[in-house]
Amino acid sequence: MPERSSSLSSVQKACRILGALADAGRARLTDVALHAALNKVTTLRLLEVLAREGFVRRDDATKTYSLGDQALVLAAAARNGDDLRARARSSLMRLAQLSGDTALLSIRNGAEAVCLDREIGGFPIRANYLDIGSRRPLGVGGGSLALLAWLSDEEIDSILSQVTPHLTNYPRLSVEAIRKLVKQARAQGYALVLDLVVDRMGGVGVPVVGLDGRPFAALSIAALSERISSRLPALVTALQAEAARIADPRRVAERTGT
Repeated sequence: MPERSSSLSSVQKACRILGALADAGRARLTDVALHAALNKVTTLRLLEVLAREGFVRRDDATKTYSLGDQALVLAAAARNGDDLRARARSSLMRLAQLSGDTALLSIRNGAEAVCLDREIGGFPIRANYLDIGSRRPLGVGGGSLALLAWLSDEEIDSILSQVTPHLTNYPRLSVEAIRKLVKQARAQGYALVLDLVVDRMGGVGVPVVGLDGRPFAALSIAALSERISSRLPALVTALQAEAARIADPRRVAERTGT
């Protein structure tokens, strides 16, 4: 159900629309409004403003919207100044080379996990359903679950109350199932999600933990479930080693000679 317009500022609504387009890539008005939880009249009005400013592009032939040049300029500027993404780049490359599969760096944004970067390995069957900028509810997927599981119980309760309405897109997952996965992740020291989000596909992830003991990012490998299960100890060891490197910038500096 779209929120009442009085409960959100125009800036918040515009941010929701941009987030919807970042996730979808290209979408019609109805889909943008649904993803942003806004009514179509408000969505259309803000899309027109964003288009005039260059942040949104409208394709008249297909009647779809996508991010415009100005949004891409901001994204490029953010990447250039993103120390975390730079620190993790070598780790993603090593993980993709070691596993042959897709290595992902995720961060938390509210009750969602956002893919900040990825590196694709050489194995021909790829987890290509996650791209840079893709969003998922926390708990849905290996990296997303790793971001959730190491938060406090109170935070998890609050997040899951926000996530619940979005789980209709993931019929094999429920709040109860995510709570069980959280418990397992804490006991094992890594997050594992197999065959619950995409058929025959899975993810294994670990948190990147700061000095305050809280996860500020997650590393994960997405692949065929059987490829993860057959090599699980080796993948977890590699993920944990790379997460430790990213968590401590001094170790990255030593390896790069900077």
